[in-house]
Amino acid sequence: MISVNNVSVVFGGFCLLDSVSFMIDKRDKIGLAGKNGAGKSTLLKMLAGLQQPSSGSISRSGSVRIGYLPQTMIYADGKTVRKEAEKAFASIAMMRSELKELNIRLAERDDYESDTYVRMLERISELTEQLAIHGEGSIDAEVEVVLKGLGFSQSDMERRCEEFSGGWRMRIELAKILLERPDIFLLDEPTNHLDIESISWLESFLQSYSGALVLVSHDRAFLDNVTKRTIEIFSSKVHDYKVPYTKYIELRRERIDQQMRAYLNQQKQIKDTEDFIERFRYKATKSVQVQSRIKQLEKLDRIEIEKEDASSINIRFQPAVRSGETVLTGRNLSKSYGDKEVLRDVNLDVKRGEKIAFVGKNGEGKTTMVRMIMNELPFEGELKKGHNVNIGYFAQNQADLMDTKLTVLDTVDQVAVGEIRKKMRDILGAFLFSGDDVDKKVEVLSGGERTRLSMVKLLLEPYNLLILDEPTNHLDIRTKDILKQALRDFEGTVIVVSHDRDFLNGLVDRVLEFADKNVKEYLGGVSDFLEAKKVQCFKEYESWQGNIKKSSQATEAAPIVNKEATGKKSFEEFKRASKELRKAEQAVNRIENEITESETLKASLSDKMTDEDFSVEVYREYEEVNNKIKELMEEWEAATELVEKLKNI
Repeated sequence: MISVNNVSVVFGGFCLLDSVSFMIDKRDKIGLAGKNGAGKSTLLKMLAGLQQPSSGSISRSGSVRIGYLPQTMIYADGKTVRKEAEKAFASIAMMRSELKELNIRLAERDDYESDTYVRMLERISELTEQLAIHGEGSIDAEVEVVLKGLGFSQSDMERRCEEFSGGWRMRIELAKILLERPDIFLLDEPTNHLDIESISWLESFLQSYSGALVLVSHDRAFLDNVTKRTIEIFSSKVHDYKVPYTKYIELRRERIDQQMRAYLNQQKQIKDTEDFIERFRYKATKSVQVQSRIKQLEKLDRIEIEKEDASSINIRFQPAVRSGETVLTGRNLSKSYGDKEVLRDVNLDVKRGEKIAFVGKNGEGKTTMVRMIMNELPFEGELKKGHNVNIGYFAQNQADLMDTKLTVLDTVDQVAVGEIRKKMRDILGAFLFSGDDVDKKVEVLSGGERTRLSMVKLLLEPYNLLILDEPTNHLDIRTKDILKQALRDFEGTVIVVSHDRDFLNGLVDRVLEFADKNVKEYLGGVSDFLEAKKVQCFKEYESWQGNIKKSSQATEAAPIVNKEATGKKSFEEFKRASKELRKAEQAVNRIENEITESETLKASLSDKMTDEDFSVEVYREYEEVNNKIKELMEEWEAATELVEKLKNI
């Protein structure tokens, strides 16, 4: 469908992409991986035809339709949300207009036997058939399904687009692209402006979509659940893996290990050759061999090591004074902005050591509650901090509050105290500030860089309650993993507002959902919350599916539910299928952990076997472990097939 042929991109002498080639087939679901600045967004623009490569070519099959969502775009004003979304059906509107005009012209004619009259009748019949095929009658239902799935309420449909913030305008553009149903989606960070429920809906949509997808995202869970192939951009080259993101990370590590072994072998070969040349350079009897070895070295294709980021770095929040058992208590908390009531009679209790997620759709009061806790807003009700509570706060606009005249290093030097000062550069490196970057002034940093620097500052000061409002928006996957581990090790209390499921999963033990001006508690992690929401919303999904069935195209992209199920029976089947899927996924995780442990043992035994005096027992144990790995791989293949089967039920 799309072929990338020896494409290179050069900016001001810097080679961003160097002779890369790959194919995109009509059902591929591809995640683009690579650190910030690797060229992912540039590659998407070239695939969309909006930018040309410096050399090489990108060819597309003639009829391929592309839906491209960039990170930033210019929005059109003047229409309601519904009318703007209906622009996706421009071809249907044109057919409607032509049909209307033909019917008017036909009514004015009486030459019933003429060829012109017959051709008009044939065209009217053709247009009527085409409109039926394209589901003309279900456009309203389709528009509402997608807009609601992306977080818009029924009352939002008739509001004008310019009344919404940039994040919500981006959702409208995403809705238009989804409704167009192109042959291939090119999506650049589509989850950046979505809440956790909208991301879950979009995930279901893309999973069941019959076309192709190329996706850039820093949401690991989203990548794993939507993509089946990963193309990594690293050091101007691409590496193609036929697996989702998490599995790609494992395979990439194996490739780097193999590369390192080959590199070390080659270095030994080079040293031996150089030693030979040096030893016999001036001996006439060896001149032929020496010249031969020199030519060998000149022709040698030297192996270069791909330097991995130092992802093993371990950072910790600074120890702080222990707080009281009760950290926060709120009673009858209410907040309105003029006539708009956001929160009503909310009660809140936070205990020491809890790690809590604030989730819910945008505009439901999550950030408002955080600002009330920080006493940045007036409100009704009573809110008390516990004994010795010291709050570290990361706001969404935290990046705008720093002294822009200071350098990166000076900014963290102001807050670093004690032993942590020795690790300042390591911590800055973990958050992508390395080398000369630490000497840059804050005023020249991008918004994302300032956000990362704000997070570093938070790490260096002693707090016992951390409140983080969307802390991962500008962090890549590696940096998010580092921050997540630091929060898991943190002995104090954490409240985090986030839509990033992978970041929240395994971090929080309690979820508070903000909806309908109040707060509902879900015990357990974010996976338990999402599972509960799926059950709660099951009948609504069924209703959406029923509406979408009117159009064959819409059916392809409806959320995954049992089409034959109705009433109580379908609800029970849904719960049972969900339970079986969880068990199958747990089995996959267990087997993968066993494989990892066995591989580690195998490597250790392999090292022992390089010793001249290794025992027979070591060899036997090596063979046993090797056979076990083969059996585990067979189990893993069967388990993953079962997971895929259950996901498609």
